[in-house]
Amino acid sequence: MKEQLEYAIAKRNEGKREEANELLVQLAKEYPNDAQVNFHCAWSFDALGKETEAVPYYEKALSQGLKGEDLEGAILGLGSTYRALAQYQKSQETFLKGMKLFPNNRAIQVFYAMTLYNLNQHHEAMEILLKSLAETSNDPAIISYKQAIEFYSDKLDTKWE
Repeated sequence: MKEQLEYAIAKRNEGKREEANELLVQLAKEYPNDAQVNFHCAWSFDALGKETEAVPYYEKALSQGLKGEDLEGAILGLGSTYRALAQYQKSQETFLKGMKLFPNNRAIQVFYAMTLYNLNQHHEAMEILLKSLAETSNDPAIISYKQAIEFYSDKLDTKWE
C-alpha cells in the first residue's frame, strides 16, 4: 500500500492530477481506515477544484489520528476548503484548532485571516496579515517600515490628532 500511495503522490506532484485522484480514490476504497490515504485523497480532490468531494476525506483523515506535517496539511486543507465552500464557521473552528496546535504556521494564520474577512471581521484579519507581512517579509521597503507596520497593525481605526 505504501508504494501505491507514494506512486499516486508522485503523479500528483508531476501535475497528473486526474490520474493521481483515480489512484487515491481506489486506495481509499481499499484502505478506508488509513489516515494518510484519506488525507492524500482529499488533497487530490482539492487539487482538481472539487472541494465538496474533498471534505469527507479530510474529516475522516483527521478523525483517524494524523500526526505532524500531515495533520498540519489536513487542517490547512480542510479549513481552506470549508472557506471556499462558504462554511465560514467550520473554517474558523478548524483554523483556530490549527493555530493552537501549530502556532508558528504562517499559512494557517493567513488562511484564517481570509476566513475572518468572509466573517466581516476585517480588523482582526488585517492585523494578522500585517503582522505576518512585517515578521516574514524579505522586501527591503517592508523591512525598513517593520516597526510602523507592526505598531499600526492593531490600530487601523485609531485617529491621531
